[in-house]
Amino acid sequence: MATLRLEVITVERKLIDEEVNMVVAPGSEGVLGILPRHAALLTALTYGELVVKRDGQPDEFLAISGGFMEVQPGHVVVLADAAERAEEIDLERAEAARKRAEELLAQAKKSDVDFTRIEASLRRSLTRLKVGRRRAEKRFAPQRSDYERMQ
Repeated sequence: MATLRLEVITVERKLIDEEVNMVVAPGSEGVLGILPRHAALLTALTYGELVVKRDGQPDEFLAISGGFMEVQPGHVVVLADAAERAEEIDLERAEAARKRAEELLAQAKKSDVDFTRIEASLRRSLTRLKVGRRRAEKRFAPQRSDYERMQ
């Protein structure tokens, strides 16, 4: 099975540097699926779920908070503003952050400078909750990856 090299890098650390079968990323214009030999591409990323697919292994989920992705035919580099693996996310803290952001958003005015920051905080919290809950789902329902089902 063909593979591509994936690097996921933040300012703080390199999370992934290995061969994978497919990467699904939250592009600024929509979700992007990257397979080996994909055409060259440079795109902005938004808040969302980065999915890493490997042969014979469960999908790995990362919460990312924006950044950029460079795609070459056999190599993908994700430069994320922030990224966390599902197992690194504290669901209670993420839920508390979501509630705080929703309360602040309800009080803020759309013209307020803080509105944009609060909205970004809410999106980040929702992404972290979504990815963190995937870990909990995996414990109880091991499944084949979507990539394996396509084969």
